[in-house]
Amino acid sequence: MRNSLVHLASPLKLGTLQLKNRMVVSAMGANLAEEDGTCGDDIVNFHERQARGGVGMIVLGSTGVSWPAGGNQPRQLAISQDRMVPGLKRLADAVHQHGGKVAVQLHHGGLVAAQDRAEGRPILVPSYPVVTQGNMMDGFLESEIREMFNPDAPAPQLHVMTTADIEALVADFAAAARRAVTAGLDAIEIHGGHGYIISEFLSPLTNKRTDEYGGTLENRSRLLLEVYRAVRAAVGPDYPVWCKLDSGEFGHAEGISLEDAITTARMLETAGADAIAVSAYHDSSHGSNHSESNIPHVPERMVPNAIAIRAALSIPVIASGRIEPEAADKHVAAGHFDLFAMGRKMLADPDLPNKVIAGDLASIRPCVYCYCCVSQIYVQKPIKCAVNPETAFEAQRALIATSNPRRFAVVGGGPAGMEAARRLAENGHHVILLEASNRLGGTLQFASIAYEPNERLLRWLRLQLSQSRVDVRLKTRATPKLLRELQVDQVIVATGAQRTMPDIPGSDQDFVFSGDEMRGLVVGEDMPSLAPKTNGFTRFMTSLGAMSGVNKYPWILRRASAVWLPLGQRITVIGGELVGLELAEFLAHRGREVTVIDEASRPGAGLYLVRRLRLLDELRELNVTLISKARDIAIGEHKVSYVNFRGQTRTLATDHVIVAKGASGDTTLAEALIAEGLSVHTIGDCTGVGYIEGAMESAAELVAQLG
Repeated sequence: MRNSLVHLASPLKLGTLQLKNRMVVSAMGANLAEEDGTCGDDIVNFHERQARGGVGMIVLGSTGVSWPAGGNQPRQLAISQDRMVPGLKRLADAVHQHGGKVAVQLHHGGLVAAQDRAEGRPILVPSYPVVTQGNMMDGFLESEIREMFNPDAPAPQLHVMTTADIEALVADFAAAARRAVTAGLDAIEIHGGHGYIISEFLSPLTNKRTDEYGGTLENRSRLLLEVYRAVRAAVGPDYPVWCKLDSGEFGHAEGISLEDAITTARMLETAGADAIAVSAYHDSSHGSNHSESNIPHVPERMVPNAIAIRAALSIPVIASGRIEPEAADKHVAAGHFDLFAMGRKMLADPDLPNKVIAGDLASIRPCVYCYCCVSQIYVQKPIKCAVNPETAFEAQRALIATSNPRRFAVVGGGPAGMEAARRLAENGHHVILLEASNRLGGTLQFASIAYEPNERLLRWLRLQLSQSRVDVRLKTRATPKLLRELQVDQVIVATGAQRTMPDIPGSDQDFVFSGDEMRGLVVGEDMPSLAPKTNGFTRFMTSLGAMSGVNKYPWILRRASAVWLPLGQRITVIGGELVGLELAEFLAHRGREVTVIDEASRPGAGLYLVRRLRLLDELRELNVTLISKARDIAIGEHKVSYVNFRGQTRTLATDHVIVAKGASGDTTLAEALIAEGLSVHTIGDCTGVGYIEGAMESAAELVAQLG
């Protein structure tokens, strides 16, 4: 093995369950089951692909014990009826044939059972919740609000659970456990977190009961322990059963505390639980909190809690939450936790475990923490991944060796072109990639500066090409003559979008940068239009060697201050979509006073919902001013005027203006090549701006169609 992470690669016995390594697919609500709650091809293929990647265990996410009651997704996996057992057995068999184990997470949504709300069923709660005011809905686009909330749905009906309701729920968990054994599943995780029904009983914020199920922690834990004991009785003493617990409620001062979680975990250990999966919940009324707890943006956000709980127990602890494999290996070695659970990372690269074991860490496709995956669930859609277009499309987009190798020219070295080229080459075709500039990356280079995780994807794509049989030719423009000389069978055009300056009065002044000019400045492209605007900055940076490529000197622009960026203190960004907001964050971190202005009614289009919720909060903390519903925007002498939604004309003093809009598809080259009689396909932003996900998905879809 080459520098493998030996502790993650080591086996572990979880109760009676022997695991081949310490890596786990954490439970995720994938929304990939059939409409009747059963396992079909989609969810079987999804989990079998993870098993083939070498993971020790997969935990099936949010499997409804009372389905359709208590459901929180329209295509949620269920285990509430005997007819669901054959599909679950098929899934278990698919995982087992690759040496993996599969546990089922037993779930009831309680207050956050979105399907009960949508379909008019009573919503079970321990007591009537306290309504809190927050800013979450401020981050939704109007289209997302329409997708998430049906205006014709009946009004929610909260039902405070009676003792009889509790007994029925406990019986549902026990019946589900028996079905898990019959289906050949290897273990059970009881979901006691994330604001679902058991978590609501555990939390002093949502449990205001005055009977034996409320008040003290012992009483609030009663439902969980009754569920555990009923499940244990149903499956017997040797079948592995554990619980997922919230180790805190981030954003709530008086919610579940770490001390509460430790005490509850000890109760479960005493009752016979085989492990504890450590998670957390949050104040869901505030947007940024949705990437703060169980799906954290902050690296290792829950690790200290996992360490504290592990120190109090003698049974294994499963930890998760943006932990890098190298760090997880060290934590396992130190006894901080026993199993390393991953969600987003396994969506980005299901082969991660095999690569960890082989010591090939550089080849792991990175998650860029864009929250594409979880944002899908918020709007009731199946899971997907922005950087891995095969996720949830395992059968449709799998790479399969061709029996008919052909010669392809890929024109454009951005993410779409790089992904298409590497996929074609891996399928066995002969591929030549033509890039007009002196380096690969396209607009991903600029995106990497504005948002650091994107650089990991850029490095990965470049590495994949360097290790492939793709013939990469930089500083080479595609012409009909060259393409004929290369004797290619087909051409794939991935030249990206065109970025024209919108028709804004005053945009031709020297203190105004277009999106292309800002990108050229940041990544070091030689653009004649930049010369009068940078006052020698480009020449100065070139003398340092910095403009030869951001990968060589990324620290220069990332740590830039007034010395390094040729921009004044007050900056107005015109355009409030993904590029404009990430650019605003980039500049604000460098001490600039930034205002973002746009005609749209809400900012952040192009950003996935959960990422947007966090970024909007971060921009507010950085004192970035966001102005929406602006019209008649015009640029004067170091000022920007506009008419606000009240009909008032307002003026902003500014040192520089950056116009971060005006991008659109550009198929000019493709049309010219078609006119010359060449067989041409188009992918990526040249067909319309789709950002990273659109680039990767269009590349994979085309390669699949080409066979």
